[in-house]
Amino acid sequence: MEVREFGAEAVANDAFRRVLVTTDHVQVVVMALRPGEEIGSEVHPDNDQLLTFVEGVVRAEVGGETATVTAGQTVVVPAGTRHNFTNVGDTPARLYTLYGPPDHDPETVHETRADAEAAHA
Repeated sequence: MEVREFGAEAVANDAFRRVLVTTDHVQVVVMALRPGEEIGSEVHPDNDQLLTFVEGVVRAEVGGETATVTAGQTVVVPAGTRHNFTNVGDTPARLYTLYGPPDHDPETVHETRADAEAAHA
Protein backbone atom coordinates (compact mmCIF):
# COMPACT_ATOMS: atom_id res chain seq x y z
CA MET A 1 0.00 0.00 0.00
CA GLU A 2 1.24 3.45 -0.88
CA VAL A 3 0.38 6.28 1.51
CA ARG A 4 1.19 9.85 0.45
CA GLU A 5 0.65 13.37 1.80
CA PHE A 6 0.00 15.32 -1.40
CA GLY A 7 -0.53 18.61 0.44
CA ALA A 8 2.94 18.44 1.99
CA GLU A 9 4.46 17.38 -1.33
CA ALA A 10 2.80 20.37 -3.00
CA VAL A 11 4.18 22.74 -0.34
CA ALA A 12 7.70 21.37 -0.91
CA ASN A 13 7.43 21.68 -4.71
CA ASP A 14 8.84 24.67 -6.60
CA ALA A 15 8.40 23.30 -10.14
CA PHE A 16 5.63 24.61 -12.38
CA ARG A 17 4.48 21.00 -12.93
CA ARG A 18 5.67 17.70 -11.45
CA VAL A 19 3.84 14.38 -11.87
CA LEU A 20 3.81 12.38 -8.63
CA VAL A 21 1.58 9.37 -9.30
CA THR A 22 0.12 7.83 -12.43
CA THR A 23 -2.20 4.81 -12.52
CA ASP A 24 -4.39 3.47 -15.30
CA HIS A 25 -7.26 5.76 -14.27
CA VAL A 26 -5.92 8.75 -12.34
CA GLN A 27 -2.88 11.00 -12.11
CA VAL A 28 -1.67 13.31 -9.31
CA VAL A 29 0.41 16.36 -10.22
CA VAL A 30 1.82 19.14 -8.01
CA MET A 31 2.20 22.67 -9.35
CA ALA A 32 3.65 25.99 -8.20
CA LEU A 33 2.67 29.35 -9.66
CA ARG A 34 4.84 32.39 -9.04
CA PRO A 35 3.09 35.70 -8.24
CA GLY A 36 1.32 36.87 -11.40
CA GLU A 37 1.86 33.53 -13.17
CA GLU A 38 -1.00 31.59 -14.74
CA ILE A 39 -1.48 28.01 -15.82
CA GLY A 40 -2.74 29.23 -19.19
CA SER A 41 -6.21 28.88 -20.66
CA GLU A 42 -6.79 25.28 -21.67
CA VAL A 43 -9.37 22.55 -22.24
CA HIS A 44 -8.90 18.85 -21.50
CA PRO A 45 -11.46 17.19 -23.81
CA ASP A 46 -11.31 13.78 -22.12
CA ASN A 47 -10.02 14.51 -18.60
CA ASP A 48 -11.85 15.62 -15.48
CA GLN A 49 -9.59 17.65 -13.18
CA LEU A 50 -9.74 18.49 -9.47
CA LEU A 51 -7.34 21.18 -8.23
CA THR A 52 -6.72 21.50 -4.48
CA PHE A 53 -4.89 24.64 -3.39
CA VAL A 54 -2.56 24.40 -0.39
CA GLU A 55 -0.91 27.86 -0.45
CA GLY A 56 -1.61 31.22 -2.02
CA VAL A 57 -4.50 33.13 -3.58
CA VAL A 58 -5.62 32.28 -7.11
CA ARG A 59 -8.18 33.64 -9.56
CA ALA A 60 -10.00 30.65 -11.01
CA GLU A 61 -11.74 30.96 -14.36
CA VAL A 62 -13.79 27.86 -15.17
CA GLY A 63 -16.45 27.62 -17.86
CA GLY A 64 -16.99 31.38 -17.97
CA GLU A 65 -17.24 31.79 -14.17
CA THR A 66 -14.60 33.49 -12.01
CA ALA A 67 -13.84 33.01 -8.30
CA THR A 68 -11.04 33.70 -5.85
CA VAL A 69 -9.64 30.46 -4.42
CA THR A 70 -7.46 30.09 -1.33
CA ALA A 71 -5.67 27.35 0.59
CA GLY A 72 -7.89 24.43 1.53
CA GLN A 73 -10.28 24.85 -1.40
CA THR A 74 -10.76 22.50 -4.36
CA VAL A 75 -12.00 23.46 -7.82
CA VAL A 76 -13.72 20.84 -10.01
CA VAL A 77 -13.17 21.16 -13.77
CA PRO A 78 -15.28 18.73 -15.84
CA ALA A 79 -13.80 17.37 -19.07
CA GLY A 80 -14.28 19.74 -21.99
CA THR A 81 -14.44 22.89 -19.84
CA ARG A 82 -12.13 25.83 -20.60
CA HIS A 83 -10.22 26.91 -17.51
CA ASN A 84 -7.32 29.00 -16.26
CA PHE A 85 -5.81 29.75 -12.86
CA THR A 86 -3.76 32.88 -12.08
CA ASN A 87 -1.76 33.56 -8.92
CA VAL A 88 -3.05 36.95 -7.76
CA GLY A 89 -1.12 36.93 -4.47
CA ASP A 90 2.33 38.11 -3.46
CA THR A 91 3.67 34.63 -2.66
CA PRO A 92 3.81 31.38 -4.65
CA ALA A 93 0.53 29.49 -5.05
CA ARG A 94 0.90 25.74 -4.62
CA LEU A 95 -1.56 23.00 -5.44
CA TYR A 96 -2.03 19.38 -6.26
CA THR A 97 -4.32 18.30 -9.03
CA LEU A 98 -5.94 15.01 -9.98
CA TYR A 99 -6.64 14.10 -13.60
CA GLY A 100 -8.95 11.28 -14.58
CA PRO A 101 -7.81 9.68 -16.78
CA PRO A 102 -4.10 10.68 -16.70
CA ASP A 103 -3.11 13.65 -18.88
CA HIS A 104 0.70 13.88 -18.70
CA ASP A 105 3.61 11.52 -19.25
CA PRO A 106 4.32 9.81 -15.90
CA GLU A 107 7.88 11.21 -15.75
CA THR A 108 6.89 14.83 -16.46
CA VAL A 109 8.74 17.60 -14.63
CA HIS A 110 8.48 21.14 -15.99
CA GLU A 111 10.53 23.50 -13.85
CA THR A 112 8.91 26.57 -15.47
CA ARG A 113 5.82 27.40 -17.50
CA ALA A 114 8.15 28.07 -20.45
CA ASP A 115 9.42 24.48 -20.12
CA ALA A 116 5.82 23.23 -20.19
CA GLU A 117 4.99 25.31 -23.27
CA ALA A 118 8.13 24.12 -25.07
CA ALA A 119 7.23 20.50 -24.34
CA HIS A 120 3.83 20.97 -25.98
CA ALA A 121 5.03 23.01 -28.98
